[in-house]
Amino acid sequence: MTSQGPFQVALRRTTSVILLFVGITQQAFAWGVDGHHMINRLAGMNLPNDVPGFLKTPEGLDALEYYAPEPDHWRGRGEPQLANESSPDHFIALERASLLGELPRNRYDYVRALASLQTSHPDLPLSVERVGTQPYQTVEMYERLKSAMRDYRALVALKRDTKPLEAEIVFLAGILGHYVGDGSMPLHTSIYPNGWTGPNPNGYTAEHHIHALFESAFVGANVGIDDVASLVQAEKPKVLGDVFEDYLSYLRHSNTLVEETYRLEKVGAFTGKGMPEGKKFAEERLAAGAIELRDIIYTAWVRSADPLPAREAPPTR
Repeated sequence: MTSQGPFQVALRRTTSVILLFVGITQQAFAWGVDGHHMINRLAGMNLPNDVPGFLKTPEGLDALEYYAPEPDHWRGRGEPQLANESSPDHFIALERASLLGELPRNRYDYVRALASLQTSHPDLPLSVERVGTQPYQTVEMYERLKSAMRDYRALVALKRDTKPLEAEIVFLAGILGHYVGDGSMPLHTSIYPNGWTGPNPNGYTAEHHIHALFESAFVGANVGIDDVASLVQAEKPKVLGDVFEDYLSYLRHSNTLVEETYRLEKVGAFTGKGMPEGKKFAEERLAAGAIELRDIIYTAWVRSADPLPAREAPPTR
């Protein structure tokens, strides 16, 4: 276990209050506060040594952890327009989105494609609010981070103060971590986010408790950062090729585990102290989030050194 400074202790002391706040104010769901904290901290701790050092200082890691649950606070009842706009960024119902075939690479092309698809399937809920925009938010955050890292390289080359930009980079990486963490939780990728609907031959729960039971109550009570650390360390950091396609593969793998999540809940693997297979499942999902986040942050750093594409010539009249 890593040593904890005053900032870290304060975070832990307020976790129960934040969990209560989130449970009262949020209409959608995410990893609980503890899970998001673990994912972000482990990602930062396991970044390669060639990333800027400020990301791995105790202060940098504390900030990465602090920002992890922040996007859930943007979905409260106090900010209804923000909540309406941002809620779809936390999930994607891949069973519905897959009806599009190959997903468009840009958010608004995807929105238009869903609207067109809805006319062909009037019996299905295919609005962007119901299907979600999770991969688009994540890749957009990655590109924001890469842009800031490019600016950081420029300031270093000019021997100018980088402190404000360092704060921006840590903030962007922390917020990015929230969405990557959401993607490792199987129920964020499914039409069954919080209770089975429709035909149910295996008798999975239809009550609206499985989401919070697994990711908040069970993880908070039974999984610690040391339980997950070795799984993250076992996977060497890598630079991703096509971040959008890699992230879609990551989401699709999470989606293959939806029914396993329901099966484990049915046998009591997440109740109280749960069962070893439930704990192992949670640890693996948290590690998957930390590994994906680490690799996306690392890719942003490496790719921030790439030359910018040439500007396209304006069209001739």
